[in-house]
Amino acid sequence: MSQEVLIVPKRDTFGKAAIRDLKKSGMIPAVVYGLAEPPVAIAISPKVVARVLASETGMNSVMLLQREGTDIKRHVIIKDLQRDPITSRLRHIDFMRVDMTLKVRVKVPVRLVGTAIGVKTQGGVLDFSHREIEIECLPSLIPAHIDVDISNMAVGDSVRFEQITLMPNVIFTGDAHQVVCSLHGKAAEEEVAPAAAVAAPVEPEVVKKGKKDDKK
Repeated sequence: MSQEVLIVPKRDTFGKAAIRDLKKSGMIPAVVYGLAEPPVAIAISPKVVARVLASETGMNSVMLLQREGTDIKRHVIIKDLQRDPITSRLRHIDFMRVDMTLKVRVKVPVRLVGTAIGVKTQGGVLDFSHREIEIECLPSLIPAHIDVDISNMAVGDSVRFEQITLMPNVIFTGDAHQVVCSLHGKAAEEEVAPAAAVAAPVEPEVVKKGKKDDKK
């Protein structure tokens, strides 16, 4: 769990002009909300956020936000973010306050471990249907990912969420019957029989008879 302290200024101006000024200073708008407290508008460096997102725990990293000029520090996680549809640059961040003694619901990546027998020896095709799992736990227990061992999967096998073993004090909150991944047989390629060669019709040979020489 990350305990990085991010010092952020409060935002007092809003609108397009204010956002342009923020970008010029190398910052982007963000908001902090949750725990039945009023939301607070802040500014933050997109480089700092990008570094957090690139860490092992990514979106679920628990950080300490400290308001610039104060001693106020709050634990937060990234709840949502917006990117520019063309450049993919970060445009806005939503931080959610978390109480380290209260459980939170988050989505965690699923990571498949190993190579299935059905892929190695049976020519099967693996379908990875659900790449995230929703769990509930204390912020300090949020895992970076959930590993699923698929080494023994054969063609026709599947893994459902209810079959995944989670860490102690971590609860699965979604549809337990949903399939995480399944192994299908390789679709048989339709063999197209070569079209029988059609013999070109043979024209009957025409024997031309020459004129008989008249015997004198």
